[in-house]
Amino acid sequence: MSFDYDLFVIGGGSGGVRAGRIAATHGAKVALAEEYRMGGTCVIRGCVPKKLMVYASHFSEVFEDARAYGWSVGETSFDWASLFTAKDAEIERLEGIYRRNLGNAGVEIFDARATVSGTHEVTLSSGEVFSVKTILVATGGAPFVPDIKGKELAITSNEIFQLASQPKRVAIVGGGYIASEFAGILNGMGSEVTQLYRSEQILRGFDEDVRAHVAEEMRRKGIDIRVNTDVSGLEKSGDAILVSLDDGSTLEVDQIMYATGRTPNSGGLGLEELGVALKKNGAIEVDVWSQTNVPSIFAVGDVTDRIALTPVAIREGHAFADTVYGDKPTQVDHENVASAVFTQPEVGTIGMTETEARKEYDVEIYRSTFTAMYHSFSNNGEKTLMKLVVDKASRVVLGVHLVGASAGEMIQMVAIAIKMGATKEQFDAAVAVHPTSAEELVTMRTPVGGS
Repeated sequence: MSFDYDLFVIGGGSGGVRAGRIAATHGAKVALAEEYRMGGTCVIRGCVPKKLMVYASHFSEVFEDARAYGWSVGETSFDWASLFTAKDAEIERLEGIYRRNLGNAGVEIFDARATVSGTHEVTLSSGEVFSVKTILVATGGAPFVPDIKGKELAITSNEIFQLASQPKRVAIVGGGYIASEFAGILNGMGSEVTQLYRSEQILRGFDEDVRAHVAEEMRRKGIDIRVNTDVSGLEKSGDAILVSLDDGSTLEVDQIMYATGRTPNSGGLGLEELGVALKKNGAIEVDVWSQTNVPSIFAVGDVTDRIALTPVAIREGHAFADTVYGDKPTQVDHENVASAVFTQPEVGTIGMTETEARKEYDVEIYRSTFTAMYHSFSNNGEKTLMKLVVDKASRVVLGVHLVGASAGEMIQMVAIAIKMGATKEQFDAAVAVHPTSAEELVTMRTPVGGS
């Protein structure tokens, strides 16, 4: 049977773009449809603009630190509109690169919504219908807002990047990394931030020492973190929003942002009608080759709800293309994937938390909390945390958890050692680079009590 395309990719995010481009370089005839903007969540309304905002928010502390180092710093102010103009220009530049790379590889791009209308058929919102040998769904995820009174007054991590002006009083609902990152961003820019989380501690799923350390530092920087607190309803109060809390109290803010999780973006694509297996949360079920139970349909990235990180989606998309079109069967290793959280201070982490490790191993814990040399003169007082989780029997380092300046940069290098199965003694054998914070990783010699 002759098909219009060998591969049709639905979704122009990181995973879909990588899959389409690599498949085309392997000789496949490829088309890709994206209904919004090329680049997906990461480039348009996620990692990239968020990190730019993190950088911008740091300067409020940097100006103060500069004085401690002898600099005379005059009056400072922050211009939200100027930052957003620069941010939008950078996103447009990156989107152009995505399009050019696809075009240069020979991928045909459709700026339209695509649905799966058959096991070998795709229909576009323009009305065009194509026969395709293989379909790859890479539609990502979307923010979730619970069904509460006044939910239409809330924004999410999508809309925060489109605000025309800076809200002076902000409530952020959620305790995950997105909520905690934006709490730091807006606080650093001068907004009055209240973070509301229904459970006992922010950053669920991270190491307990990391969770406690970040929460303490965030509070010290002026963020009002209220745990065991949830929102019961929202209503307009003049130009403000009145937030009703489950303890009967209220909070008046200029803006409320929900960051209470994301759901796989699989609805309305025609998958259920074709019998494609979905999990309860809507995630597309796939095997180790990213193939669904319908042989001609594959899926990669956040829509599969494996590990919702951009580099993982890219790796999955590349592996799919190599497997199906490059005569190079490749499975993605989802074990020991490093990640960074751009809270303030930031987090770098890989491997098992202490709690996870203790369920399977007899462990030793090496932990150090200290003031980085950078803060020797300043009144900032920020503390750095470094922690190693080690299997006593094999001496393999099971987990590394960092909180402090450049933690994300450090964990990338640490990830290489962890993927190689490095032992504590191999960490110890590395000569320290002095004076750095990272040297603490190779100079911790005594396990903490109770290990």
